[in-house]
Amino acid sequence: MSLVLVVNSGSSSLKYQLVDAERGEALASGLVERIGREGGHARHVRPLTAAGETSEKIDVDVDVDIDVPDHFAAFEVMLAGFGAHGPSLDEHPPVAVGHRVVQGGARFFEPTVVTPLVKINIDELSRLAPLHNPANLEGIDAAQRAFPDVPHVAVFDTAFHQTMPPAAYTYAIDREVATKHRIRRYGFHGTSHRYVSRAAAEFVGRPVEELDQIVLHLGNGASACAVAGGRSVDTSMGMTPLEGLVMGTRSGDLDPAILLHLQRRAGLDVDGVDELLNRRSGILGLGGHADMRDLVDAAEAGEERAVLALEVYAHRLRGYIGAYLAQLGGVDVISFTAGVGENSAPVRALALAGLERLGIELDAKRNAARPGETRVISTDSSPVTLLVVPTDEELEIARQTLEAVSV
Repeated sequence: MSLVLVVNSGSSSLKYQLVDAERGEALASGLVERIGREGGHARHVRPLTAAGETSEKIDVDVDVDIDVPDHFAAFEVMLAGFGAHGPSLDEHPPVAVGHRVVQGGARFFEPTVVTPLVKINIDELSRLAPLHNPANLEGIDAAQRAFPDVPHVAVFDTAFHQTMPPAAYTYAIDREVATKHRIRRYGFHGTSHRYVSRAAAEFVGRPVEELDQIVLHLGNGASACAVAGGRSVDTSMGMTPLEGLVMGTRSGDLDPAILLHLQRRAGLDVDGVDELLNRRSGILGLGGHADMRDLVDAAEAGEERAVLALEVYAHRLRGYIGAYLAQLGGVDVISFTAGVGENSAPVRALALAGLERLGIELDAKRNAARPGETRVISTDSSPVTLLVVPTDEELEIARQTLEAVSV
């Protein structure tokens, strides 16, 4: 059996998916929200028949309101969902549990079987990801109690980017200060970038080792990645997920002196600056809409601030595409993925506008089509193949987990 339970534990939520890693199918998925708060909510979805069953397709979508005081209770809710609506974990037990962990620092560069020492390291790395690693660790603790007899594997968002050369991950600040405080580029969305770069290679029928690619993961959080021969060599997010592209509520790149100016002139303290740049900036702060669909609609209706926000968003994207073309010395494939990347034809068109002289030729009709599978959106004559590739981070985590426990 190749069933893996994939867990993504947030500070107040638990997402899960039971995945057949070899078939690439999700047997069930769910979400427990508002953990530790009033008004908890759980959802369990069974979109596919369980492995080995021959009955007709089962489609179960269950929403319930329930109090969930902590992550241990969240796992009980999850187990109840499987027990009531299937598939039965007794009949289809996972061979391992794969955990998404955001920050692996420079210590973890591959999926790692969880041991007491690994947990200590994840906890210690919470200094670099205080909003994420503690919650990831709570999920690991709860999952180990719920599934004590199977291995647990940590899959790190940062791991794929550990192949970046020093020139790409080093910031030009005092070396001793940087070393002491572990200031460097780590990058994020690595699980998605890894999955998409390999899926793109498979789609075009060439070994990933032969391709130079740019992957654009565009969701509420957004990042670009230069992938040479299947290895990350540069990425837009930095020490934290704040650097790089314009995002839903995050600013992306900006002059560091702006932080000093905001403290000196606007009277903002550290927490105020953090709140501004992470939650009140991006397309929300600039255009008044955090959802790209709403922003595009507003721009098409002629709303000036929305038009500008969309132009800034696309300008930043083109800048990173150009930078990575230079870093790679040319590119074979550019892939769009995640919610915005997969679904917004206007954003893709704006991001690629004017790049024909670089061998990037978008086919407007193909770009406007909306099938859900991987597809080409470039012209037949385009030297660079342009793709839309739906990402599947849960499947990637499941595959990496299975690899880790099969060694």
